[in-house]
Amino acid sequence: MTNTLHRYGAPETLVDDYIVFAMAARGINDRGSGEKLRRFTEIALRRRPINLGDATKGGIFRSSRLNPLAHWRRRRRLAREAIRAGVSGPTVVSAVFDREEPLVAFLKDLREADLGLSINVSGLTGRAAELAREAGITRHSVEYSLGFFGNLDRLPDRATLCLSTMCGHGMLSFGFARKMLDWVRAGRRSPEECSENMARFCSCGVFNTTRAARILREG
Repeated sequence: MTNTLHRYGAPETLVDDYIVFAMAARGINDRGSGEKLRRFTEIALRRRPINLGDATKGGIFRSSRLNPLAHWRRRRRLAREAIRAGVSGPTVVSAVFDREEPLVAFLKDLREADLGLSINVSGLTGRAAELAREAGITRHSVEYSLGFFGNLDRLPDRATLCLSTMCGHGMLSFGFARKMLDWVRAGRRSPEECSENMARFCSCGVFNTTRAARILREG
């Protein structure tokens, strides 16, 4: 199960959003998995993902211990190589892609590396299966998110949902997403600035800044 299943949006808004995970099973193949997970991130770096993450330590875009205004005074990204070096034991590592070509190349690399880990591709189900076949991989299983139930009138607008659900752990509140939309509409910040600021609150590094900037620009 992955929290990225809950990304909200019409299919056409998800065509530039693919996340690849690697993980070990506790008590089965987790012993010595740190080196294999570091190898996953090393392979991913060749294909230039837009975000790279370690679920225990965060992604390229890291939060700051300084006051909130510090986020706007500097554009800080952690060096991608630092993610690889920081993997020290069993965890979940991920790479986010906004284009299909590097994604397929990465999947081919993983097939050849044969790391012995569970590999999960999160994205549009049909297209993800096609791209996996293109990389020479047969899908083992599939999981779906069933969406929202209950009083749907209490949900925020579509743009807000698209942004906030890119953090399946709920670290991006509806109010924060609305504020970023309002700031872009008012010209106070660019879509790219707001996108990177939101990404800092995604603790596992699976936020897609390309998709977020597009939603902010169109919202």
